[in-house]
Amino acid sequence: MSQTISRVPGRSLHDLPKFGTRAFICGLAGLQMSSFERDFLGSMRPWGVILFARNVDSPGQVRDLTASIRDTLGWHAPVLVDQEGGRVQRLKPPHWRRYPSAGRLGSMEAASPGAGVEAAQIATWMIADDLLEVGIDVNCAPVLDLRVAGATNAIGNRAYHGDPEVVATMASAVHDAYLEAGVVPVIKHLLGHGRAREDSHELLPRITADRDTLNVTDFAPFKALRNAPMGMTGHLVFDAVDATVPVTLSRAAVDLVRKEIGFQGALLTDDLSMGALSGSVAERASQALEAGCDLVLHCNGTRAEMEALDGVIPELVGRSAERCAIALARRGRQTVDRALMNDRLETLLAQHDVGDDLGMLDPTRVTHV
Repeated sequence: MSQTISRVPGRSLHDLPKFGTRAFICGLAGLQMSSFERDFLGSMRPWGVILFARNVDSPGQVRDLTASIRDTLGWHAPVLVDQEGGRVQRLKPPHWRRYPSAGRLGSMEAASPGAGVEAAQIATWMIADDLLEVGIDVNCAPVLDLRVAGATNAIGNRAYHGDPEVVATMASAVHDAYLEAGVVPVIKHLLGHGRAREDSHELLPRITADRDTLNVTDFAPFKALRNAPMGMTGHLVFDAVDATVPVTLSRAAVDLVRKEIGFQGALLTDDLSMGALSGSVAERASQALEAGCDLVLHCNGTRAEMEALDGVIPELVGRSAERCAIALARRGRQTVDRALMNDRLETLLAQHDVGDDLGMLDPTRVTHV
């Protein structure tokens, strides 16, 4: 459906702040910025801001909020969100449509090759249009984790499938559609959350699969999308990589991301306030940056934790700044024929929908090559 989307040229590498930003992204507490948050953004100069459902009410309200964020920061700073579709969707009805889950689309693709990819592309173009209309230009999607039987439902149908090839096919289509539309995608959760039996929002998962198995399963989709502009770590320990600390805090794991997987984009952490990590927020941030992450992400909007980051987060410089600038250069603006796209998406879902409970990987039957 390429005739239904027209691309406006993206921003240049020179569309950068006129003063230094710092290597973190923060959240906000509510629907408008408080006086504290304005002062915090002005003094701490985060690289970007991430929005959640608590920050979203209506299109006009979100548009005003993103404009005020950029006005406070003094440049066209990135505004991020998690708008995957399915159960992870911060912009919701009645103002925005409900989009199908990744699991539903991946199951369609496995059953009817080509149909799931087309539906995912259309949904992505429509999501991108929703986001750009309200000033959001970075989406923390697609999910590259595998869907694994017996694992925590923290991923579940957020994953496209249990087959790494299906995941790579679907995620590549979605990644490319976001870039075509002018929204920067963030692949997640490196090195793979699919096998976790615990939810990293609450506990620290430990992955015990051997390295050869991981290379042909969990790592494979990330290798396929190694040229993505941005990626997000997961808070999981991989015994075969570094049995002592989670990926987010592990130099060995980040080296694997860079050298073996080949990902050279901007690398940000998952939320530092999640229960999988131990120590203070300041300690977590320092360890993640020392491990080689380019940006740290703090989401909950809690004032005490935000203030604790002062003096800990350095200015974004060097190779990290270059990676972030290259990612932002992919931003742009699309125009879409939403009516035509919506009709085609509904037709595909009606003709090929097989649900979202198919395509799980059985971890007991995986053998490596």
